[in-house]
Amino acid sequence: MDQISQIIENSIGMSRAVQVKFFNTFIIIFVLWLIRFILRRIIYRQTEDVKTRYVWMKTITYVVVLLGLIMVGSVWFKGFKELGTYLGLLSAGIAIALKDPLTNIAGWLFIMFRRTFTVGDRVQIGEKAGDVIDIRIFQFILLEIGNWVDADQSTGRVIYIPNGQIFTQAVANYSKGFQYIWDEINVLVTFESDWKKAKDIMLEIAKKHAEHLSKSAERRIREASKKYMIFYKNLTPTVYTAVKESGVQLTIRYLCEPRSRRSTQHAIWEEILESFAREKGIDFAYPTTRFYDNTAEGKQTRQTPSDARKSVKTKDKQKRQ
Repeated sequence: MDQISQIIENSIGMSRAVQVKFFNTFIIIFVLWLIRFILRRIIYRQTEDVKTRYVWMKTITYVVVLLGLIMVGSVWFKGFKELGTYLGLLSAGIAIALKDPLTNIAGWLFIMFRRTFTVGDRVQIGEKAGDVIDIRIFQFILLEIGNWVDADQSTGRVIYIPNGQIFTQAVANYSKGFQYIWDEINVLVTFESDWKKAKDIMLEIAKKHAEHLSKSAERRIREASKKYMIFYKNLTPTVYTAVKESGVQLTIRYLCEPRSRRSTQHAIWEEILESFAREKGIDFAYPTTRFYDNTAEGKQTRQTPSDARKSVKTKDKQKRQ
């Protein structure tokens, strides 16, 4: 070993003290990597749950990296006092040069400690929305939903968002609170349709597909009210009535799970189409141009004032004759 050390020192001018530090650093990194590798194998054997594996591996990685920094720092610096002094001299320059990375690290700490969202949550930040699939020190990763795809379904794209954006963008979490979202389906029927019967049909369909979630939602709201000021008086499906230019609009409002929005809409719409097809007195409305003939529709023709005067003159002439 002494001969090898002497050769290295003569070749590249590296002193034996520095060589020892490099050797100790290598040993520390190798041992920590080996520990992480062994723990990873144990975790993958003990559980097949993806989320459990992810949480354990992230925790182990953070612990190993932290231990590595402390142990390697203790090798290269005589004491933490020297390390603190050195870092203090660089802090001003680092704060200016690495503003964005430091902001992202602060954002990561905020996410981890405040639990703004966790892996598996469905979130929207600014105009981007998706399922959180990873949280890293400088960025978190979303599996995108929406965009050109309707009803919050996945586009298949992966979006990398800097952690610092949580300080400047509004964050919406689909999975927090009482873990359900409200959805609405608008159905427009003609003015001549039996809209009351249509409303009853739609309410029955909505109850069939969404009423079973009401009790679960009530329980979730009670739990969420301990942390948030969340309260609802009515959680059962409802159908609201409004008048639009082309007809009577009936709106189903119901609870659904965030990831089941499109499938629930699909099931409700199919039943609405099948039910309305069996009803002769219910027709869907859409923008149209219509011409009215009061006589043909069984209504009396309205007379203008000039027509009324002509009618009176005609009667007077008939009397004189």
